[in-house]
Amino acid sequence: MTSLLVIAKAPVPGRVKTRLTPPFTPRQAAALAEAALADTLAAARATPADRHVLVLDGAPGPWLPPGFEVVPQSGGGLDERLAAAFAGCTGPALLIGMDTPQATPAHLAPALAFDAYDAWFGPAADGGFWALGLAAPDPALLLGVPMSAPDTGAVQYRRLRAAGLRTGLLPRLRDVDTAADAAEVAALAPAGRFAACHRRLSARTAVAR
Repeated sequence: MTSLLVIAKAPVPGRVKTRLTPPFTPRQAAALAEAALADTLAAARATPADRHVLVLDGAPGPWLPPGFEVVPQSGGGLDERLAAAFAGCTGPALLIGMDTPQATPAHLAPALAFDAYDAWFGPAADGGFWALGLAAPDPALLLGVPMSAPDTGAVQYRRLRAAGLRTGLLPRLRDVDTAADAAEVAALAPAGRFAACHRRLSARTAVAR
C-alpha cells in the first residue's frame, strides 16, 4: 500500500510563514500559507497512491479537499515528527511539505515508483529537502538529522546513501520561506492559488506603501 504524505501546519495567523512578515502582515502570511497548502494538496490528490494523508499540526479547515486521511503530527523536533509520519506507513511512502506549491503530479508520481530505487530525495534550494520517498519506511533514517540548517539536505542524503539505499533524485525546488522566495515561486507557477494570492496581496502591499 503506497502512501503520499503531506506534512503541514494549519494556516493560522501568527503561527505560519512568520518570515514573510514584513512585508506581509501575519494575516496575509497565513493566507499565502493556506494557498500554498491548497496547491500542494491538489497536486497530491491528483497523484495516484493508495493513501493520501495530511499529517497536520492544528485543525483541518475548509481548505482541506476530500480524499485525505488526517492524522495529527507527533510531538518533538521536526526530525521526530517526520520519522513518526513514516512510522505510520505499512508500505512505500512519499512525504512532502506544504512549502513548495509549484510541485505538480509530474514531480510526485515518479517518486512513488520503487522498482529502480529504494529511496527518492528532493533537494531544496535553501539546503534542505522538499520530498523524501522510502520503499521501506524506517524512522531511524530521519532521527537525529539536523533540521532547518544549511546542510540539512546534505546530511539526510548521506544518511540514505550510508544505509545502502539506491536513491533517485527529484528536481531541486525552492521552498517558500521569505518574501523573495514567495515572489519567485509565484512566478514559476502563475496559474496556481498561491500565485493568485501573492499577486493580490502584493498589489495591496504596494498600495499601502
